Amino acid sequence: MRLRAGRFDLSLDRPLVMGIVNLTPDSFSDQGRHWAPRAAIDHAQKLIQEGADLIDLGAESSRPGAQPVSAAEEIDRLMPVLEALVPTGCPLSVDTTKPVVMRAVIDAGAVMINDIQALREPGALDLIATSGAAVCLMHMQGEPRTMQRAPHYDDVVREVGAFLRERADACLAAGVERTRIVVDPGYGFGKTVDHNLTLLAHQSVLADLGFALLAGLSRKSTIGAVTGRAVGDRLPGSLAAALIAVQRGARILRVHDVAATRDVLAIWAATSEHSPNRH
Repeated sequence: MRLRAGRFDLSLDRPLVMGIVNLTPDSFSDQGRHWAPRAAIDHAQKLIQEGADLIDLGAESSRPGAQPVSAAEEIDRLMPVLEALVPTGCPLSVDTTKPVVMRAVIDAGAVMINDIQALREPGALDLIATSGAAVCLMHMQGEPRTMQRAPHYDDVVREVGAFLRERADACLAAGVERTRIVVDPGYGFGKTVDHNLTLLAHQSVLADLGFALLAGLSRKSTIGAVTGRAVGDRLPGSLAAALIAVQRGARILRVHDVAATRDVLAIWAATSEHSPNRH
């Protein structure tokens, strides 16, 4: 399996690590420490040095209760950071739902769009189809301001899987190659702790859809609910969740702590080389 993203052709023979850089003053994970352009650029370069395979830039918070940001504000936040990071040669993803922002960042050098609305905004699907960029299609029940009020599913694994299949099929029908499509269960987006744990336990069902699977569990509230830890103390729980996600088919991990995640994956890969199943 490979991921084609603009000018990049990335092997998925090993899980890739996507480093998170929030260009928002109200992000849940870092309280806006990196949202100013210089701080964001420095942080992204640090994550690249730690071994990030991709960097994901987000200029509109999607935490529960987050308020919308205009397209103009998103672009203003993103452009100086993109311009500084494109020369690093690291593939850059942008977390946005707005087609006008997608067009601007792709023109500026971004090679992947990470869309929590799975290209449901008018014009988004056609834009991606003709762009050459990769796309991550995420499942979310509701929208960020209200998604955590009372999420409900009859069968969370089946329903999330059906949604991801429908959106991926829509991409294929529009001319987006399979190798440009990534799917994401949307851990924490319109889901209770039980929903998230059920999805993680049965994530292999989603991996069997036949598309590269991204898992984003880093520092999320489910980690805190299980461990009792505050956001800043959730690294061990996040690493455990990342390893379980990989063992259940994730090929991309979206994380805040790149170096630690790379260490976990290195030990997992080295142990896998000595697995009895390989002989």
